[in-house]
Amino acid sequence: MKRTIEGAVLAGELRLLEALSAYRAFKDADEGGAPAHEVRRLWILAESLYHAVNDFQLLVASPPPSTVH
Repeated sequence: MKRTIEGAVLAGELRLLEALSAYRAFKDADEGGAPAHEVRRLWILAESLYHAVNDFQLLVASPPPSTVH
């Protein structure tokens, strides 16, 4: 796939939808009175997916680094 903004969006769309779904699940659990450990688990998952999307978009949109950690 080409290194373009459009390519980055298309490649990251599934990750973005997954992150949004995780955030919605967290909000629903929080507002629905789910146990604290479940709300915390969903928050960690949503936060992790958000960072994965952000890192992916930065990696695709910028010039390739000499190393990826």
